[in-house]
Amino acid sequence: MKNNKSSKISSKLILLFLGLFLGFTSCRDNNEETPMPPNTITDIVSSNNSFSLLKSAVVKANLAATLSGSGPFTVFAPNDDAFIASGITSNVIQGLSADQLKNILLYHTLGAKVLAADVPAGPNASVATASGENIYVTKNSKGVFVNGWKVTQADIAASNGVIHSLERVLLPPSGNIVEVAQGNSNLTYLVAAVLRASEGSTNVAQILASAGPFTVFAPTNQAFIDAGFPTIASIQAADPNTLAAILTYHAVAARAFSSDLSDGQLLNTANGGSIKIGLGANATVKGNGNASPANITAFNIMAKNGVVHLIDKVLLP
Repeated sequence: MKNNKSSKISSKLILLFLGLFLGFTSCRDNNEETPMPPNTITDIVSSNNSFSLLKSAVVKANLAATLSGSGPFTVFAPNDDAFIASGITSNVIQGLSADQLKNILLYHTLGAKVLAADVPAGPNASVATASGENIYVTKNSKGVFVNGWKVTQADIAASNGVIHSLERVLLPPSGNIVEVAQGNSNLTYLVAAVLRASEGSTNVAQILASAGPFTVFAPTNQAFIDAGFPTIASIQAADPNTLAAILTYHAVAARAFSSDLSDGQLLNTANGGSIKIGLGANATVKGNGNASPANITAFNIMAKNGVVHLIDKVLLP
C-alpha cells in the first residue's frame, strides 16, 4: 500500500512538471513567433499607408536597406498628399531612374538624428544633406520649415533615427538661377530677356549666376506676352538697359522662401526699389508701377544660389 501511494505521488509530480515544461515551451515558442513591431525608418515607411508613394520611391532607389541600417538618420518624409501636391504621381516615380530617385531621397535625409526641438532657429539655417546639397531650415512660432515647406508631423520615432512628415517633396537644385530658368519650359521668355538685358550696361545673367543668394519672382511666358512681348523676337529687339531695369526689379538679394513672406511685407529689390507682398485669398506681389498685383503661382523652386517663385505678371518699377 505504501509503495502504491508513493507511486501515485511520483506520477502526479511527473505530470505537474511535464505540464509546467510544456507550458513554458509553448510560451517561449509564442514569444519567438511574435514579430517585433516595425521600428526602423524603412519599417515605418513600409507599414504606413500614407507613405505608399515614398515607399515606392525608396524601393526603386535601392535605399530600403540603407534606411534599415544603424544610422542614425533624420528623414523629412513627404506623405502621399505631399507627393501629389508636388505633381509627383506613381507614374512619375516609375518614369524616374533609380539614381534620380536616390538623389531626391538623399536630399531629404540627414546623417544624424535631429529632433524638432534641435532644429536650428535660422531663419533658413543651412544644413548639409546626405546628397551633398544643403537644405535651409527655420524653426519659429509657426513650426519647422524646410526650404519653405512646413513639417506637418514631427518626431516620428524610429530605432535608427527620426522621421518628420513634410508637406511637399524637396527637389534638389539643378543649377544656379539662370540654369534653373533655362531648364523650365515656362520661362523661355524670361531667359531671352535676361540674355538680351545682359547685352547692355548691366550683365543680368552674370549677376543671377553669381553666389547670391537671391530670390527671383519669375514672370512666366504668358506674363511677358501680356506685358506686350508677344514673341521671343520682340524681347530680343527691346532696349537691353530697359529690360535690365525691369529684371533687376524682380530680384531680391536674399533667400526668401514662402515661409519668410508676410502680408504687407515690402521687399527691397536689386535695382533699389521695393515690391509688396500680399497674403490674402491668393499670394501676390505688386510692383509700384502695376495697377494690380501678380499672383504667385509656384513657390520655392530651389537654385544653388537662391530660390525662384513663379508669377503671372511682369512687375513694373
